[in-house]
Amino acid sequence: MPSQIDLHLHSNASDGTDSPEEILEKVKALGLKVFALTDHDTITGALKLKDLVKKNSDLKFIPGIEFSCRTEKNKCHILGLNYNHEHPAFKEILAAGNNLRHEKFFKRIDFLRDRFNITFTAQEIEDLLKIPSTGKPHLANLLISKGLAKTRPEAIENFIDKAKTGNDKVNAADAIKAVKNSGGISVWAHPLGGERESELSEKDFYFLLDELISYGLQGLECYYSKYDFQKCQWLEQIAKQKNLFISGGSDSHGANKNIPIGKLNAENIFVESNLLTVLENF
Repeated sequence: MPSQIDLHLHSNASDGTDSPEEILEKVKALGLKVFALTDHDTITGALKLKDLVKKNSDLKFIPGIEFSCRTEKNKCHILGLNYNHEHPAFKEILAAGNNLRHEKFFKRIDFLRDRFNITFTAQEIEDLLKIPSTGKPHLANLLISKGLAKTRPEAIENFIDKAKTGNDKVNAADAIKAVKNSGGISVWAHPLGGERESELSEKDFYFLLDELISYGLQGLECYYSKYDFQKCQWLEQIAKQKNLFISGGSDSHGANKNIPIGKLNAENIFVESNLLTVLENF
């Protein structure tokens, strides 16, 4: 049964397949009460949804974003919820993320040309750059259209992931600080590992958690579609011990990951809204 809250969704402004309009219709059909759009390194879809939801007074929409981040030894994803997108600190980190993503895109294009002799037309590149947050799935779809792979995972594994793009993520400390300074709440997304990622060991999890807390992290995504309910509850207890807000989301990407909106644990057990203490801020 889908929960009535989902604070981790993606649209076609990044690597999802649904438009903001389509997400809104799905959210309404499922009976959700509160939701957030957290596209990768872009707020284009969130701003559009914010305007759309104004006409639906029974819905609570929270503008969000998912920053691809790095620390000295690790990588992680930080959600920013309910930020002020006009705040200078937020605008600065958003621009930094966009610049790094842009550089990464062209490094991959150059790599595919130099390593595999795969070239793209100016129109193909222009079309990809029209997407606010171009990523691996979009490039993979283009490789599939050229007959170079049958599936996105195959295209990513055999071609795209072989490119070394270097420092392509913003600093986690900077992202957390910018979200907080702009009036938002920073949340560590899928802290044990996201969809199609290997699970973080307990030791590495605690090490990274303490590091992120030292930067000012405010919340933990305890309820997540990949984690069984027992694991979600374990994360909830840790959040309480560390005085962190409890958040939850499906990480739905439409057809790209086949995760239903409102699925906040692997068993799809209904999660009561009062469990997600991050909602106290909205």
